Amino acid sequence: MKYRVKVFSLIFLLSIISPLAWAGIDIKEAVVKIYAVNNRYNYYEPWQMRGQRQVSGSGIIITGKRILTNAHVVADQTFIQVKRAGQAKKYVATVQIVAHECDLAILKVEDDSFFDGVAPLRIGTLPQVRDKVAVYGFPVGGDELAITEGVVSRIEHHYYSHSSAYLLTCQIDAAINPGSSGGAVIKDGKIVGVAFQGGGGENIGYMVPVPVIMHFLNDIKDDKYDGIPGLSISIQEMENPDIRSKYKMTANQTGVLVNKIYPDSAVLGQLTQKDVILSINNKNIDNDGTIEFRKNERTSLAYIIQNKYINDTVKIKILREGKTLNLKIKLTKPVNSGRLVPYQQYDRAPTYYIIGGLVFEPLTENFLKEWGGNWRKDAPGNLVNYYYQGEPVDDQRQIVVLVKVLADEINVGYHEWRNNVISYVNSRKISTIKDLAAAFEENQGQYHVIEDERGYKMVLEKEKVDQNSAKILRRYKIPDDRSEDLKEIVSGDNFSAISSSPVKQHCSFSVGNSDSKTALLFQCTSLDYKIGGQE
Repeated sequence: MKYRVKVFSLIFLLSIISPLAWAGIDIKEAVVKIYAVNNRYNYYEPWQMRGQRQVSGSGIIITGKRILTNAHVVADQTFIQVKRAGQAKKYVATVQIVAHECDLAILKVEDDSFFDGVAPLRIGTLPQVRDKVAVYGFPVGGDELAITEGVVSRIEHHYYSHSSAYLLTCQIDAAINPGSSGGAVIKDGKIVGVAFQGGGGENIGYMVPVPVIMHFLNDIKDDKYDGIPGLSISIQEMENPDIRSKYKMTANQTGVLVNKIYPDSAVLGQLTQKDVILSINNKNIDNDGTIEFRKNERTSLAYIIQNKYINDTVKIKILREGKTLNLKIKLTKPVNSGRLVPYQQYDRAPTYYIIGGLVFEPLTENFLKEWGGNWRKDAPGNLVNYYYQGEPVDDQRQIVVLVKVLADEINVGYHEWRNNVISYVNSRKISTIKDLAAAFEENQGQYHVIEDERGYKMVLEKEKVDQNSAKILRRYKIPDDRSEDLKEIVSGDNFSAISSSPVKQHCSFSVGNSDSKTALLFQCTSLDYKIGGQE
């Protein structure tokens, strides 16, 4: 299991530094405190919310009267206020654009007086290792701005805890504790990073670096966020000389082996299994899957792809059966899109479907986290195994789970069923939850037959289900039998779409004619490829 750093609201707890060499720029004026209220979904009862919770963070005023901050500060928000350093008045703010994969967001304040007298901070360049930087943010327990100092100790790819995307980061040697997520990391009066997560050890912290920030800001120039591209493939490093010989590489060739190509990958029809990727955009790939991004500095080959934008094209040089080929690949998919079990999702309602008191939901990290902070050990082992090792194939795009059974007379004998992975419904193979909903809606037989991955079967008489489903929903005070994204499932010859009302919907049915990880894992998940299996 890969090591994860834990997301914190951040504050560097070092001694307060004296006025800096760039004190001619009043950086403090451009740093804001963010007060957010969020309300997250309950994935075990996906028609309900958990209730509001207050969080705080920091932000940076940049050009265009915008506030740059972390996505995790404003995730699932319902209300936001902001306050400039040294001032008392709070202003209402809204999220303009959020990019959860790179943990960045832009806030807007309608009242222009908020920006009076402040010069926006400019974006600098990627710092060098050993450069000194200052971090501006608001620690927990107070409203005053804190300014602390750190040193850039490492620049490489790392997991972003908020999204599990594998992107470029800067590590800083400084103690990081709960406090000021979204705080400005400053060098020579310019932004060189956004503080966003702490490490597992002492004096380790991370900032979102300039290349990732600039990619985000350039992406949203059209007022929408498209994402960071990925390839949705599985690759393997080739450091062993025998594997290089097996795939007919010469002594001067280096690269990585393509093991799998996931459904809907941008490379479908061009790359194939057993191809060796030698270079991307004329950057040679080493046998360990890294490239030189600056003189004597290396990071994941993902860096090349991630510097491009959705619908850009890259040149990939491959070795196939001993012959070199040059391909042009259009980047159409974002990072992490090649997963069977999605990483944690934000700002969207869960997908669910209820029929006859049976509650179904696709498996997600959000659902697994219903088991609490120790979910990797406490959640059902088979579900955790799908999270780590599951890989999508053409006939299995999601893991659909029977979450629970809402007890009723028609489902007696099945009340203890929960967290079952569903393989078939009415003899139809279930690839996605939309398949499951359609299998119920289109059934013309006398019974609904649900089969889990172990072969256990649940049988319910269809007429009883049609007559009682709405009643069960009313008893459990559930407003809809499905999430919004499933309300267009065709349900028979006389129904073009599913009604948004569970009572009308089920009454219509009753009277109408619609009767472990493998040993080797390579840290390139931001390209959606894994060595030996899904991370």
